Amino acid sequence: MGRTPSDIAPRIVHAARRRFLSDGVEGASLRAIARDARTSIGMIYYYFPTKDDLFLAVVEEIYVALLEDVAGRLARTRPVLERVRLLYQRLGALERQEEEVLRLVIREALTSPARLQKIIHRFQRGHLPLVFDLARDGVDTGVFRAEVPTGLLVAALAALGGPAQIMLGVARRRLPSQKVPSERERADLLVDVLLHGIGSRRGRR
Repeated sequence: MGRTPSDIAPRIVHAARRRFLSDGVEGASLRAIARDARTSIGMIYYYFPTKDDLFLAVVEEIYVALLEDVAGRLARTRPVLERVRLLYQRLGALERQEEEVLRLVIREALTSPARLQKIIHRFQRGHLPLVFDLARDGVDTGVFRAEVPTGLLVAALAALGGPAQIMLGVARRRLPSQKVPSERERADLLVDVLLHGIGSRRGRR
């Protein structure tokens, strides 16, 4: 009869996520994390030799599933604008734990250059190549302007699909539903903004 897999590491990760969210990575106590996870500090170091290793494990648990979903939506067999729309819809429908970890990533990226570099390194092996492919395919198919640098295209795609959708998603949950469009409607509007901007014809005169 095989051994039952230990659930200690997941317990540590879940406890760390709660503590990191409330206290920050630097401020979180490993002793408190161990207590919350019903284990010892020694076991934390056994699975996660450094606090940064534990932080990255917290991120990875949520990120890997989100990345798989995003990769399916950005499959290169789909037309470019459909991929953009599907990406924006997914970012507008983040689950609570995904939002929490995103908030944690942003906070730690702003406060710790070392963690920022580790986050960037992980994203370079994750969703960033998919978004760069999307930008390049958009140029190749004439959807995006060829004279716009690829980096700027990626930044524009990310800015509209990330912060805008996430903020509007939070607003939709906190305001009467009729005040904020659904994630699908927002995705359509954001694709239109991406292609045509926000200036009116009259304002361009």
